[in-house]
Amino acid sequence: MDQTESVFEFPCRFPIKAMGRDAEGFPAHVMDLVGAVVGPVPHEDVVVRPSRTGRFLSVTITITAQSREELDAVYRNLTSSSRVLFAL
Repeated sequence: MDQTESVFEFPCRFPIKAMGRDAEGFPAHVMDLVGAVVGPVPHEDVVVRPSRTGRFLSVTITITAQSREELDAVYRNLTSSSRVLFAL
């Protein structure tokens, strides 16, 4: 497969998960980071779940990705934040 080829066909719905400490404003922070690339994130596309111990939050945002470059930019934003411990 050519390096420029993608396993995804764009546009496509794509879930992005970010995990961080359960601190006030973490879900909004993740929405801001993703929204800076893709535009406003509708609340119905966001799922927030606490960890079993309640110390961490998982925020899953499903976007309509337009390109591989857009996905890469979203992940760069998420991983550059000190509040985001993991991004999947």
